[in-house]
Amino acid sequence: MIIEDRTERCLRLAQETHLCPHCRQKLSCCQAPAFHVGDGLGWGSELLFICLNDDCSLFSKSWQEFEERYGHSASCRYVLCPGEEKGEAMMVGSSDAFKGSEVDIEALMRQSRRFTKEKEAEAALDNCVAEKNLAPVIYLLTDEHADPAVRKRAGDLLLDLKDISCIDHLRNHNFRNTDLEQQVNMNIAKLLEIMFSKECPACSEIIKKQASTCKHCRHNFP
Repeated sequence: MIIEDRTERCLRLAQETHLCPHCRQKLSCCQAPAFHVGDGLGWGSELLFICLNDDCSLFSKSWQEFEERYGHSASCRYVLCPGEEKGEAMMVGSSDAFKGSEVDIEALMRQSRRFTKEKEAEAALDNCVAEKNLAPVIYLLTDEHADPAVRKRAGDLLLDLKDISCIDHLRNHNFRNTDLEQQVNMNIAKLLEIMFSKECPACSEIIKKQASTCKHCRHNFP
């Protein structure tokens, strides 16, 4: 069974169309509040379809009803949980409620594309050494959102690939994971040793291990 990725599910839900039965306007896909105002048990979903139309009859007429019955300012918006056919009225304290929680479809699409690239790169790790393909290793090591375990595996493959062109990419990346950064630096040092090379401390170019002068900047080694 294929488990749907969270981002893909959110994107799918955000693109669904549901109408409010009170005003026939399209419901907005919003982040669910932290808890259910009725029973405190939660909504059972991180996303909800909510009518944000201020002219909706449910919303516009509920103000007076709350004032008369309970003596405070409040109203209701229509809310529908994903996968359900019938929604319910949810109390809100102002007209701005949930207007800042609408799902950003463009952001979800960017996340979806990034997730797809990550999975493609992860799958390519299986054959990257045989194919001498450094690209998926570099992509995963420099993707701060990728799975840490997968990034560690990519870091271990640096020694098997024996491609010193990886060094510039990795030296110029700002790692947030200090353990991974340490692993990468250690493997770069081992890779240079295996390839009988070294980094010039003055210009950072890669030169032969036995060189006494850098051919790029003329730095002299002691």
